[in-house]
This record gives sequence, structure tokens and C-alpha cells, in this order.
Amino acid sequence: MKKIEIFTDGSSRGNPGPGGYGSIVRYGKHVRELAQGFTKTTNNRMEILAAIAGLEILKEPCQVTIFSDSRYLVDAQTKGWVEGWKKRNWIKKDKKAVKNVDLWKRLEIAAEGHTIAWQWVKGHAGHEMNERCDELATQAADGEMGGLIPDEGFQE
Repeated sequence: MKKIEIFTDGSSRGNPGPGGYGSIVRYGKHVRELAQGFTKTTNNRMEILAAIAGLEILKEPCQVTIFSDSRYLVDAQTKGWVEGWKKRNWIKKDKKAVKNVDLWKRLEIAAEGHTIAWQWVKGHAGHEMNERCDELATQAADGEMGGLIPDEGFQE
């Protein structure tokens, strides 16, 4: 299996507000940057979507390490939150509905066939790839990466 690194970040200008994600997919010397901005969304949605975007461009099963500064994203994957939510029909332990179910389901589909390791990195701490993803995400949120599109799954 190819060893792939995916670096991710999400941003929103207000929460909710205009938002964007940035992802960098690296395979050896090959690097691809991805970004998209949305008219109204949340930071958490953009954090999840950044990981999805990176995974969705992979054309074959890979061994993937995903780096994110989002505890929400990394903990949901590494601490069994998603599995628990699914068992409870997308209800949290506090009996409230899980947010961003559309993206959690899409992430699960995007991850199929891959072996994934999730790695949390401290945001805004000088991690070169995280800083670049932050630049991509904020530029996307500001409409500098081809304009803003609707986040069809966003709900108030």
C-alpha cells in the first residue's frame, strides 16, 4: 500500500459564518493542495470536510496518516465516539442529536479500504504543513480560492 500523508485544517469567519477547508495530500515528493470556501458553515464542518477532501482524491487503498489540529475530529475517530454514535442511531450519550452526521457518514465512506492513523497536531504552533493548511482554509473562507459555494448539509 502507498503511504500517504494528509494534512488538514478548517476555518470559519464567525461560527457559523463563511468558512473553508485546506488539505495537503503528500505521497513521497508529490504534493497536492486542496481548498474550498463555503457561504455559511461551521469550523467543525470544515475540519471534517478537509479530511474527506483529502481521502476522496485517493484512487486506491492506501496507508494514510491524517494530521489535524481538531480534537473534535481526531477524538471522534480515535476514542470511539463515531462508533458509539452509530450504535445509538446518531444520538450522543447526553441524548442530544449528533451534529454533522452527513459529514461523519461521508468520511466513513471516504475512509473505506484505507488504513488510517489519526494524528493530532497543535494548531498555530509552527507546524509547517498545519500552518499552510490554515492559510488555505482562511483564504478559501475569504473567497480567494475560486469563490464561495453553499454548504448543502449545514443546518442552523
